[in-house]
Amino acid sequence: MLGKFGKFFMILAVMTLGLFGVGTRAQAPAGDAVLTPTETTKLLPATVWFKGQSATTQLRNSGGVKFADGYFVLSTLVDTSGYSSDVAAKYQAYFITEVALKIEGHELPAGVYGVGFIPGGKFIVLDVGSHDLFTVDSHNEADLKRPVPLKVTAAKDGFRLYEGRTYITFAR
Repeated sequence: MLGKFGKFFMILAVMTLGLFGVGTRAQAPAGDAVLTPTETTKLLPATVWFKGQSATTQLRNSGGVKFADGYFVLSTLVDTSGYSSDVAAKYQAYFITEVALKIEGHELPAGVYGVGFIPGGKFIVLDVGSHDLFTVDSHNEADLKRPVPLKVTAAKDGFRLYEGRTYITFAR
């Protein structure tokens, strides 16, 4: 038996945990970590395959997430100078996910993809053969300080993939 004070302290503990939101989080789930370009450099290759040719990656412009269960999402800008103008207009970054994701609510299975932020406030996902898979609306964060070519950040609804001030959200 807990006794009178034991029950009081148990109730107080449960109420305290509820006030601090244990089990709920406004940011990314506990244990998920946003990776820096330095960390992704150790994981990403120097060249990638897309649309019948290899291209060098811009590892300094990369980011990703390591989920608590050890799975990764990685992205890096790619040098698309050797591609035709129609491919280079859409394909800006390599996107690798070891788990299924939702990008702006659209389902994306685990795999390797080409992605890009395109005119009209859109984000496009392509398979490695450069076939369009889907396009979603992107967002603009006009007051973002010090935008960089590519980065990943935590957000209340999962994560954000940025190109400059433009971003999309993704989550498991």
